[in-house]
Amino acid sequence: MTYLDRPATAPDFLLSRSSGSLRTRGSRANWPDPFEAATALRNGDAGLIVGAVPFDTANRAALTVPEVITESEGPLEPPAHYRGLDAGQKAEVLSVTPLTTSEEHQTTAAATIATIQNTTLEKVVLARAVDVEFAEEVDPLLIAARMIDLSARRDGFAVDLGATGRHDDKGTLLVGSSPELLIRRRGTTVEALPLAGSAARLRDRDADVTVGRMLQDSVKDLSEHRWVTDHYERVLSQVCTELSVPDRPELIQTNEMWHLGTRIQGTVPEDGPSALDLALMLHPTPAVGGYPTHEALGIIDEVEEPRDFYAGFVGWCRADGDGEYMVSIRCAEVAGAGARAWAGGGIVANSSAAAETAETTAKLQTALRALNVPAALRAV
Repeated sequence: MTYLDRPATAPDFLLSRSSGSLRTRGSRANWPDPFEAATALRNGDAGLIVGAVPFDTANRAALTVPEVITESEGPLEPPAHYRGLDAGQKAEVLSVTPLTTSEEHQTTAAATIATIQNTTLEKVVLARAVDVEFAEEVDPLLIAARMIDLSARRDGFAVDLGATGRHDDKGTLLVGSSPELLIRRRGTTVEALPLAGSAARLRDRDADVTVGRMLQDSVKDLSEHRWVTDHYERVLSQVCTELSVPDRPELIQTNEMWHLGTRIQGTVPEDGPSALDLALMLHPTPAVGGYPTHEALGIIDEVEEPRDFYAGFVGWCRADGDGEYMVSIRCAEVAGAGARAWAGGGIVANSSAAAETAETTAKLQTALRALNVPAALRAV
């Protein structure tokens, strides 16, 4: 699919971060297998690989060796082409259709809680999807620009999924604004910011602050978060010469949500694993899959629609090992006159099915706002 009015410099891939951004155009080679891509980087067969890895790494990834590379010290600034009234009119929404209704999700969450209470399962992350239909074809980069503009930290990403080689991915872009850093490597320093434990923010300032404090003291959410940080510690301690994992998480806020997050930092040898190696070692974390991993993924496969690239990871890696990967949450796949957005939440033994369902609705707001969905249609 070709968008004839796009700026000539429009990227196929972008990752906007306040700490530094990257955008690229063109493709010298595609790597549908992320493990082969990691090997190519280690062997020097590729200098830089950008793109997205799906939730299930057995499926085809959208990884590319780009032709044109542009780096920025700060976040990206979307061009005027994707701003203003005219740009908003290009994303008129006709309908919003949940693939799983809130009632259906609540029923599934209740059944999952019962399963956890009666088995060795500790946590399962359940997600649901929503389809958005537009009045006419929408340039996915318009949605990516809105993701960046609507993010307090100017976070955003876009990946052309045509690199998978699947016919139905032609013209499809994965776009999002993720607050969760899966892993970053700069030199011998590695950093991560896993998130687990969430609460919807409120309009009233005092009430909003109270919600954040309650989350920070929630035994249920602190336990859920601990499974994630324990996972990071198990994996990274095998490859790091030094590793710091704080005992308690801090509060991380987006425009829509409070999250519990832990800033993890470690040191790897100069010839240690690359950012892509580390991402593949860590994925899927209990923040997107559950714990124990194998059993949780079995539940997800049984009750959900395929996640595709939702809850996978997006980013870049160089042959020297440096790179950065965000967890692909708060995202949507956009193509033609349609888009599909996802949101999920962790289910544990003392979860409330109703509260967990409300959490997915709150998390969907990031993508639905960027998709230009009117407020009256966002309560899905």
